[in-house]
Amino acid sequence: MLGDKRVTTAIPVQDVDRARGFYEGLLGLTVVGGPLADGSLEYDCGAGTGVFTYPTADNAGKSPATLAAWQVDDIGTTVQELRDRGVVFEEYDFPGLTTEDGIAALPGARAAWFKDPDGNILNVFERD
Repeated sequence: MLGDKRVTTAIPVQDVDRARGFYEGLLGLTVVGGPLADGSLEYDCGAGTGVFTYPTADNAGKSPATLAAWQVDDIGTTVQELRDRGVVFEEYDFPGLTTEDGIAALPGARAAWFKDPDGNILNVFERD
């Protein structure tokens, strides 16, 4: 029923202008919808997917889970390019999840996590 429909992840933000600077300036996303009256914006992320940011002080940065993940062809190059733009990658050392220079080796993939200005957790990953 929904398997062939376009999907967009929704990310709560506190400050719309600060979020725009991050999503457009640092991540290089392009606005395709909005802004709506409340400042909500939709960004195209390729292959029919997208990110929708919406202002809500009560929910921004509250999720302990990854809210959006971008599949990339070369995680090492992507991480370096994002670092060069000012993105800071998380370092984890948990049972089953350890990063080295920001990148974790997982079963079938390598991944790296970073946060937006509100603390929302985002991810890039490369499948093996």
